[in-house]
Amino acid sequence: MSYEEWSANEEIQYLRDYLRIPTVHPDPDYAPAVEFIKRQAEELQLPVSIFHPFDGKNPIVIITWEGDQPELPSIFLNSHMDVVPVFPENWTRAPFSADMDVCGNIYARGAQDMKCVGAWYMAAIRALKCNGLRFKRTIHICFVPDEEMGGRRGMRPFIDTEDFRKLNVGCGLDEGMASTGEAIPVYYGERTVWRMTFKASGQAGHGSLLLGNTAGEKIQYIINKMMALRQSQVDRLRSDKNLRIGDVTTVNLTRLGGGVQSNVIPPMLTAGFDTRLAIDVDLEKQEDQFQKWCAEAGGGIEIEFDQKHPFVKPSSICCSTNPFWAAFKKATTDLGLTIEPQIFNGGTDSRYLRRVGIPAYGFSPLHHHPVLLHDHNEFINANVYLKGIEIYKRVISDLANVDG
Repeated sequence: MSYEEWSANEEIQYLRDYLRIPTVHPDPDYAPAVEFIKRQAEELQLPVSIFHPFDGKNPIVIITWEGDQPELPSIFLNSHMDVVPVFPENWTRAPFSADMDVCGNIYARGAQDMKCVGAWYMAAIRALKCNGLRFKRTIHICFVPDEEMGGRRGMRPFIDTEDFRKLNVGCGLDEGMASTGEAIPVYYGERTVWRMTFKASGQAGHGSLLLGNTAGEKIQYIINKMMALRQSQVDRLRSDKNLRIGDVTTVNLTRLGGGVQSNVIPPMLTAGFDTRLAIDVDLEKQEDQFQKWCAEAGGGIEIEFDQKHPFVKPSSICCSTNPFWAAFKKATTDLGLTIEPQIFNGGTDSRYLRRVGIPAYGFSPLHHHPVLLHDHNEFINANVYLKGIEIYKRVISDLANVDG
């Protein structure tokens, strides 16, 4: 297609309009996005519901297309409205302009993560309704806030409400990630996030002395142990080409704190780590190991968890036991797509669906495309976006017609 054709395409324009709404952290204003989604629902002639499970500032917006057998568990198409901060000086175009170049690249924060996915859902539903199609299962298109902050004001509280239970969800789709090659990753699980701070207390005193039992010695021991764990996972990843980052535990030192001035041995030093535990890690044993290192370091070390998520079982990718996965796999195969089931390296709202036993799959049909989520000059190509609409039409249709 040409630049003129892309510019005149209705679905491209809807996408660009959505991308121009700056629902950006640290203080996103969701009201314009809600109004945009409500207008979409009106055009689709579908009802829209708005929930506030956390407070009045963080809405969850759901468009519903009722199926012919509404008693069957529904299909839940999830996306988030919020986007991460931008540094405009590092962008070649204004980050919320949705400018499109002559190659069809549409530049905006959220172009990949993940307003494109919410727009894909609506575009696919629009096309399916225009074709007069009906499905067995009810379809809910959900737009949530706060995903980029862990979902604590959005999906995390919503999942435990009666409003969510009434949706009767049987299977969910959520965001995936772009890929530069032919294969499209499909994420069926996530690692366990533990963000923690080791707070080491020790003997304080003058910096000219060689006191024992200092906080510095203790925190060095902990850092050495944690970085050795990190190196073991680096070595594991390098030695097995079949492994991906989501298959191993990641450990990163992210914060150091303590001390008052250079000639005073401080009574406390802290080290913070972002740790993502692989799905084969025994969490109880791992925590025992951390506590053992604290004792070996000399004691007086407290572990404070900023986040300590429980283990969440991955969704089934067995066609013989999971009809939703079988339908998804058949749809993508019939479309000639190559998919690669993977454990996601980051975190998405899919984990909250899985936590309550709902199979959920992260999928963004962005292959042969640069990976730019959270990056400067984030963009999505218009041709790739239009192809994604066709992919979602088939995927949604097959999921919504899975037999009861």
